[in-house]
Amino acid sequence: MKKIFSLIFILSMVFGLSAYQCSSTELTSARLYIQQKNYPKAKEVLLKEIKKNPKSDEGYYLLGFVNGEQGDIDDMLKNYDKSLSISQKFAKQIHDSKLIHWSESFNKGVKYFNQAANSKNPDSSKTLFQNSIKYFKYAVAIEPDSAVNYKNLAYSYLNVGDRDNAIKVMEKDNALTHSADSYTLLGELYLKKGSELKSKFATSGNKEDSVKAMEIFNKAVSLLEEGRKRYPADNNILLELSNAYIAANKIEVAREAFKAGVEKEPNNKYYRYNYGSLLLNAKDYEGAVEQLKKAVEIDSTYENAMYNLGVAYLKWGAKLRDEAAEEDKNNEEYKEKFKLALPYFEKYLKLHPNDPNIWDLLGRVYANLGMTEKSKEAFKNADKYK
Repeated sequence: MKKIFSLIFILSMVFGLSAYQCSSTELTSARLYIQQKNYPKAKEVLLKEIKKNPKSDEGYYLLGFVNGEQGDIDDMLKNYDKSLSISQKFAKQIHDSKLIHWSESFNKGVKYFNQAANSKNPDSSKTLFQNSIKYFKYAVAIEPDSAVNYKNLAYSYLNVGDRDNAIKVMEKDNALTHSADSYTLLGELYLKKGSELKSKFATSGNKEDSVKAMEIFNKAVSLLEEGRKRYPADNNILLELSNAYIAANKIEVAREAFKAGVEKEPNNKYYRYNYGSLLLNAKDYEGAVEQLKKAVEIDSTYENAMYNLGVAYLKWGAKLRDEAAEEDKNNEEYKEKFKLALPYFEKYLKLHPNDPNIWDLLGRVYANLGMTEKSKEAFKNADKYK
């Protein structure tokens, strides 16, 4: 579950009656109704005011104020804009009012998000996330240049399974901030969308889905290459770029790009890790082991490199085992690779004893090494922690 930004300060504003010369009867009445918090009557007379006087800057300002108090943010913004298009007389009041409503909307979005995250009921959780979307959308409408709105809205969309709207929101965030996080999250979303279309193509055979998938993969590559230029040492961007190259069938481009990084900074554990992970995904297990092993040598506590190194040895061993079976050879060289995977998985397990994935991998290694009891125990724990 993604965590979002904390609650921000609460503002308050007291509506004050001001005396303006030549006020109409409607404006005078509206101010009194607003002072009494009789917003339906205030709205009624203000609608009469702007019908009689379409250039009533105060009429539109007061109507916007009433809209805001009634929770109608869309109409509030429309009427504030109309007031400002006539004059700047109420610009400060409008600015202050918008800031208050932005703060209230943002805080309500956070409140509903956190309630949803803590809810044990899936239906209630979904409803609460929908409420968080509603209020974060208000926050975006009021302050479209505030970057904090977009990530929170994107996370809310993701939690109701609406990836398409999350992508649209993160595209705005990336255009606004060019932050490392925005490149990483947007790149990840593009890749998931592309993978979804690719899977759809595998089922339906519709070539249009395949074409769209490749377009999105290429879009992810372009985005993440831009991110890499801005943040060359950001490990998350590098990892997503590696995945994007593979998804877009640009393996050689990826090899050259990550190889160049390693050659330039051979003691950069992130470059080694990302290059090794790329080779792992490309099924070059020997090359992957070389790079990931070096990353672990540079930093013996580097958990991700430790994990992927174990996976590289495991997959290498499985490949050798399958090849021997196909050739009907009694070659047990593969067991050496499984043995080499063990210490990395076991070390990672000490750091993450409740991770079902590491227990599952260990179960497979133990099974291939004939360690039956340990294998059974590992698979049992994998089921236990799922």
